[in-house]
Amino acid sequence: MTIGTAASAAYIVAALLFILALAGLSKHETAKSGNTFGVAGMALALVATIGLAIDGEIGAMNLVLLVVAVVIGAAIGLQRAAKVEMTGMPELIALLHSFVGLAAVLVGWNGYLHVEADLGGDEALTLKAQDMLGIHSAEVFIGVFIGAVTFTGSIVAYLKLSAKIKSSPLMLPGKNFLNLGALAVFVVLTAWFVIDPQLWLLIVVTLLALALGWHLVASIGGGDMPVVVSMLNSYSGWAAAAAGFLLENDLLIVTGALVGSSGAYLSYIMCKAMNRSFISVIAGGFGIEAGPAQDKEYGDHREINAEGVAELLTSADTVIITPGYGMAVAQAQHGVAELTRLLRDRGVDVRFGIHPVAGRLPGHMNVLLAEARVPYDIVCEMDEINDDFAGTSVVLVIGANDTVNPAATEDPSSPIAGMPVLTVWEADNVIVFKRSMASGYAGVQNPLFFRENSAMLFGDAKDRVEDILAAVRQLTTV
Repeated sequence: MTIGTAASAAYIVAALLFILALAGLSKHETAKSGNTFGVAGMALALVATIGLAIDGEIGAMNLVLLVVAVVIGAAIGLQRAAKVEMTGMPELIALLHSFVGLAAVLVGWNGYLHVEADLGGDEALTLKAQDMLGIHSAEVFIGVFIGAVTFTGSIVAYLKLSAKIKSSPLMLPGKNFLNLGALAVFVVLTAWFVIDPQLWLLIVVTLLALALGWHLVASIGGGDMPVVVSMLNSYSGWAAAAAGFLLENDLLIVTGALVGSSGAYLSYIMCKAMNRSFISVIAGGFGIEAGPAQDKEYGDHREINAEGVAELLTSADTVIITPGYGMAVAQAQHGVAELTRLLRDRGVDVRFGIHPVAGRLPGHMNVLLAEARVPYDIVCEMDEINDDFAGTSVVLVIGANDTVNPAATEDPSSPIAGMPVLTVWEADNVIVFKRSMASGYAGVQNPLFFRENSAMLFGDAKDRVEDILAAVRQLTTV
């Protein structure tokens, strides 16, 4: 068996492993094995690629450079993975997407320099003979465009998620016309480049795509960031697929298509969960214009201490916990898991209600709870648990805000009007863990805080949970 044949077989196996990885990651119980399949597939793909490079006689020096690049990349990846906390995972993922976009841009430019910039070269003459030069030019142009949009869009998402820039949307005059205009110019330039592939056209589309990627994500508000992450995931997949066409690499095409399509479907799920269309997300984010709802007087809020919460919990029949990004920031998931175990041992029915866009990343809360070893069978999605709040004794809202905002269902003037939310206010008692009375990430005030059956427990969520644990244990021993 030749190296080329072995590499092709390895690519097929790697593609199957990537499919198994996606299937495994779709469920809590199989997520670990899904990750293992993904790692195995990528390791096999790298080995096969190096084998193909050797078979192509790239030379000893180039082979050394290739291996060095793989080693350096692996070392950086391992170091970042070991250090990153779950709160930093969304921005890390956004940053990794930018690398895929940049790689697609470099591959596109390299394709141009090897073919269109050298029309008398062997590669260009071969493509001309096959009447494929126009297709190659289109692949170069489209690949650079998608990659550049992904690159700058991901950088802006990283800066927003890491709070290095404000999460509020950029509001340039006629921003939608700017986006549509950029797409129209791209279509015209693509046709021009296919007919007459000139360097200046590639430079223009690169700059245009970099600006469009920046503007697209900068114009999206904080409330839509979970959709942005999945959207960029899709973009990075299509960028990888475009690079695969240029490199004639079947595995890269298949992998890019898998990532692109799964990211697009995830974006659809996120938009459906927020009762928003994908176009409306691109057009702008939650909190763009607060409107009259932000000026309303909701009255005074009521406060409670840890001992009071402990008394409510120990006398409750049913408890639902709805976590949000604040729980991740405080790293309170382990204390919450211990509180859950303690209450369940006392016969209290404890469950978790997870909104599809809780946190800054799809599935963020589910991963945190799994990390703290909360049983999967008591972690419920919004659609499963929303009808049960009316019969619940106590709801603990830990670091959530926009996903439990009654304004979404009761105030048509609210920026989040129509967004499906967890109807926690229907419970007998609602305890909201927050550091202050500030509005959430979407910049929308929450009237839940002022309801008669709601009480605020201020402070760091981890510390407050520990205080409640101590109070519950004391009540248990009395």
